[in-house]
Amino acid sequence: MQVEELYRRRNEVQLVDVREPEEWQAGRIESARHIPMAEVPTRLTELDTTRPVVTVCRSGHRSGQAAEFLRQQGYSAENTDGGMQAWQEAALPFTTPDGKPGRVA
Repeated sequence: MQVEELYRRRNEVQLVDVREPEEWQAGRIESARHIPMAEVPTRLTELDTTRPVVTVCRSGHRSGQAAEFLRQQGYSAENTDGGMQAWQEAALPFTTPDGKPGRVA
């Protein structure tokens, strides 16, 4: 999914950020749920099976793998094309957990 479409649909989908904690702390999309990649298989119960999932990471590689795994588990899942790098390049809003402007780590 392109970042502009994700921004428009961010309240309709479950946005799952699969980056590591230090990346999440540097900057995150406000509506995202943080589930690091390694924890996705053990935290599936946190996701609503009736709502689409969109995964995001720094560049789109890890989140692409996570989206594929989620599809194999029966979820409707898409990856964010270009990840947080594309989000930042599109000048879309993201912040640190304390509300300061975010950066891609």
